[in-house]
Amino acid sequence: MDVLARLDAYQRRHRWAGLPLAVVYKFFDDQAAYLAALLTYYGFLALFPMLLFLVAVLSAVLSSNPQLQQAVLNSALSEFPVIGDQIGHNIHSFHGNTVAVTVGVLGSAYGALNVAQAAQHALNKIFAVPRHARPDPFRSRLKGLKFLTLLAAGLLVTTGLSTAAEWASGVFGARLQTGVRIAAELLSVLLNAALLVGSYRVLTRRRLPLRLMYGPALGAACAWQGLLWGGTYYVDHVLQGATATYGLFGIVLGLLAWIYLGALVYVFTAEISAVRCMRLWPRSLLTPFTDRVHLTPGDQRAYRSYAATEAFKGFQKVSVHFDPPPHADPGGGPDPAADDGQDPAGPGCPP
Repeated sequence: MDVLARLDAYQRRHRWAGLPLAVVYKFFDDQAAYLAALLTYYGFLALFPMLLFLVAVLSAVLSSNPQLQQAVLNSALSEFPVIGDQIGHNIHSFHGNTVAVTVGVLGSAYGALNVAQAAQHALNKIFAVPRHARPDPFRSRLKGLKFLTLLAAGLLVTTGLSTAAEWASGVFGARLQTGVRIAAELLSVLLNAALLVGSYRVLTRRRLPLRLMYGPALGAACAWQGLLWGGTYYVDHVLQGATATYGLFGIVLGLLAWIYLGALVYVFTAEISAVRCMRLWPRSLLTPFTDRVHLTPGDQRAYRSYAATEAFKGFQKVSVHFDPPPHADPGGGPDPAADDGQDPAGPGCPP
């Protein structure tokens, strides 16, 4: 127990160790893996029909210019490497297909609206927004439409960047091709970080300071870029030459895994921002494993926020009291800082 006590004291004193531990504990406290699974389910329902719709519309609009049609489609589908590559190779089967357009519109509308609702629920839970403070069903769907508009605008800009990079590579030749592609990737990372911050601020019923969010957002944008490269590698090296049956299952499972990893990046970044914003660290090392531990102020703020999140009415008052722990272990000694009793959101994250 002396070793645990020293480890606990060390991570409480050092931000680089205590902050990641607090993020991991809050991730499991919020059951964020299930929140990501919900995002994955509706994302899967929305993504494939949306791509069918995108391909069918662009095929019809740009039918008179096959070269531009292929360039735009390649740039747009590059954001979805697992399934986009397959659709891109079968573009002609969707040309002018009314059924594809209809299925795409209806499927995308249902899935996308529920993606927005799932993301809104996840963020409000992660940022400890009480239920009574969350928007009603009509306003929440209006927020969802804003969120989807933001994503659509980001996809258009990303498509424009990719198309411009393809065009510039052809114009300036091979010597500048690498530089152009690197510049386009960097701009895409910055754009994705801005979209991430924008989505958090649109969907969360809490004012989120930018100074606490731009760092995690940039890290998440880099992780997303890594997922894009990983999806491309999966298609090129795992599905290449696969049989029809194996290829079909590989595409479906690969797409689900890719969406789930993207959803994990999304919710984990929100957890990092919430821990920083609500000052939910340092946490006691043994808190998730036993009751025989003294809670730190970060622990107490976290547990107060979980209880306050479940308040359904504005006039419903939730009070949390902590009794002394039963026979606390020596490794879970009290934090020298006393609990300040402030609102669990903290001064940097007002409601």
